[in-house]
Amino acid sequence: MRAATTLSVLVLAAGGIGHAMVTSMNTQIARVDPFKDMKNRPEAESGRGMNVLVVGTDGRDRISEEEKEKYRLGGAPCHCTDTVMLVHVSEARDRASIVSLPRDSYAQLPEHTDETTGKHHKPHPVKLNAAYAEGGPGLTTRTVEHMTGVKIDHYLEVDFTSFMKTVDVLGGVDICTADTLKDSYTGLDLAPGTHRLGGGQALQYVRSRHIDGASDLGRMQRQQRFLAAFIARATASGALLNPVKFREVAGTLLGSVRADSGFGTAEMLALGQAMRGFSPASSEFTSVPLGEMGFKVKGIGSTLKWDRAKSQKLFRTLREDRPLAVQRPNRPKGKTVGVAPQQIRVQVDNGTRRAGLGKRVDAELRATGFRTTGVPGNGVRRDLPRTLVTYDPRWDRSAQSLAAALPGCELTAVKGQGSTLRVTAGADFRAVTPVRAEDAYQGEFGVATGDRVVCP
Repeated sequence: MRAATTLSVLVLAAGGIGHAMVTSMNTQIARVDPFKDMKNRPEAESGRGMNVLVVGTDGRDRISEEEKEKYRLGGAPCHCTDTVMLVHVSEARDRASIVSLPRDSYAQLPEHTDETTGKHHKPHPVKLNAAYAEGGPGLTTRTVEHMTGVKIDHYLEVDFTSFMKTVDVLGGVDICTADTLKDSYTGLDLAPGTHRLGGGQALQYVRSRHIDGASDLGRMQRQQRFLAAFIARATASGALLNPVKFREVAGTLLGSVRADSGFGTAEMLALGQAMRGFSPASSEFTSVPLGEMGFKVKGIGSTLKWDRAKSQKLFRTLREDRPLAVQRPNRPKGKTVGVAPQQIRVQVDNGTRRAGLGKRVDAELRATGFRTTGVPGNGVRRDLPRTLVTYDPRWDRSAQSLAAALPGCELTAVKGQGSTLRVTAGADFRAVTPVRAEDAYQGEFGVATGDRVVCP
């Protein structure tokens, strides 16, 4: 998200400033060669737009002790990525498609030499963020190309420090929330409503993973919302068309940016000139489709495995330079809830003597989007009069969404139960009420355009 913000600054600004200023900006960018000695790369398709791999790295070693304490940035810095995004800019320069790649994605590293230890490794499975730790920008780029089939044209990398300071120079960014957002790990504490976040709060917002059971998936959506809000703030304020203000914003941000040598002055100017009319509505956001959550790998732990068919179709759409968002004439049916059912894992049990009730409840919940186990069990009770939902208090918002699909159910908090919610069907069960997320993510790939996720 931080690196994509960098790209936004360069793209939005280059169309409204002079060549001399862009040239001076260019000298501030540290250069890296992520394409060195790369072989067997995907075919580049002529006239199909530009693909940029953007990563956010852990740069807490450059943050003051006071800021570390205030914004809960304790711990040692790691040589790793905490955010990975693939940005596709259309050939017509009228659309940017931004796909989040979860850092815990199951990945196969190609054969390489570890940059830190010098040890040679054969291909082996890892979590995606380990690619940077073992081989830096080069191995990260090779791994993403192998996983997506998309040829990367440019590489951008940004750390914590420049992100915080750039948001402050811009005057903050407006974020809206319908629910309380609280994370004891990062210190985030936002009441329902609209908030203008400064750099430190913004970092808390995009880093929070423990607001609800959505974990990294919810965090990626917040990062996408923030990026759309950043673009809206930058374009609405006119800051990036004011040479003096722009120099302040760009100078702050570029102090810790690394990019490939091919992304220079000429490229920035051409891209900026072509995208003068860029706005939040010109951007579309999604995350790579997931097939299996918690996919266990020996020696690595729990990973996120991509849905092979859906992810291949998504990346083929990018390669063909087609929009990911599809206009839908009608809003999906169902009661609006705060957490998308697709982000909630549920175990169903039958608490009655009604044969097949567990299977029926499981099937109906799955039909409305909940991630049921598909293996309903028989609970301890056989005479439960009222359907029971038990949940860990940390996942209370998910519990409210599930309760909306089961009108009249009883909610009981069970500390330590974990991220899976449990439904024990009672004699009162009649049918599952369809529910849908309140957010704007729609269509086959769960895409939201920027204008749908910023504050009204």
